[in-house]
Amino acid sequence: MILLQLTANTGPEECCLAVRKALSQLLRECDAAEVRTELLEQVPGERPGNFRSVLLALEGAQALALASRWSGSVQWVCPSPYRPGHRRKNWFIGVEAFETDASEASHELREQDIRYEAVRASGPGGQHVNKTDSAVRATHVPSGLSVKVQTERSQHANKRLAKALLAHRLEALADGAADAARNQRWRQHHGVERGNAARTFVGERFVERAAAP
Repeated sequence: MILLQLTANTGPEECCLAVRKALSQLLRECDAAEVRTELLEQVPGERPGNFRSVLLALEGAQALALASRWSGSVQWVCPSPYRPGHRRKNWFIGVEAFETDASEASHELREQDIRYEAVRASGPGGQHVNKTDSAVRATHVPSGLSVKVQTERSQHANKRLAKALLAHRLEALADGAADAARNQRWRQHHGVERGNAARTFVGERFVERAAAP
């Protein structure tokens, strides 16, 4: 399982739009590569449909290769659709991947400390969101930390994903970032590197620019 985060960091709303466009492109690539996706978290931008950040889980034989292709700084070259005449045309977002396995964290996260509840799936999800009670809310009883995972897959798969996500959240809390756990675990939120982009997209249609030979 791969956790992949796309973030506009502290950039302007154009960067939040770039996250939205990058997410759409990423999901298309996941479909083509038969990589399953689950949207775990989203922080909206100021404009409807835009995202300050999104966090996804990827699973499948090509998940790691696809995540590696996206990891790093992503550049979008386009005049601002929000500020006509604005001189800036280069917008950067950050993408970072984390490989995770709930079994590896089992010695840190005890099963007896987790309370699982079956809940109905609702709202934005992965490629498909069903309306059964296979969604799972997992609560780490000692800390009160809670996550919800929903997908068309089995409740067992949701429990495994929820446990992995809890393990990462608890690691963030252990780092002393209790007031910003979801952001602290992925430190690139405040450090997108401009230039040396892993991938570059151009124009309103978000077309990828071929890498220089």
